Amino acid sequence: MLVLNRFLVPPDTQDGFREQAHAALAALARCPGYLTGRLTRALEDPAGWTLVTEWESVGAYRRALGAFDVKVHATPLLARSLDEPSAFETLAEAGPGEPVKITASDRAAEPWR
Repeated sequence: MLVLNRFLVPPDTQDGFREQAHAALAALARCPGYLTGRLTRALEDPAGWTLVTEWESVGAYRRALGAFDVKVHATPLLARSLDEPSAFETLAEAGPGEPVKITASDRAAEPWR
């Protein structure tokens, strides 16, 4: 599972933002089910940032959000993210030179289909 939180951070507040993001990333990294994470900034617009984390499952991510350190260090940062979808399930993946591995969705079938 991939979690992508996007932020618009004015240049004059980026130092405080970086410190807050580093603390959030460290808190998330200590949680069971965490796989990897990174803080990135857009090359075209230095006000555009993302915090990208990968998790074993949606359950691991949701449990992490309830952890005390995450509530203290990550939740304030995540509250600053843009109001848009941020959690994505992996439906296909491939490593270097590997064939594409397709994964079924964990979501229930939509009733309108």
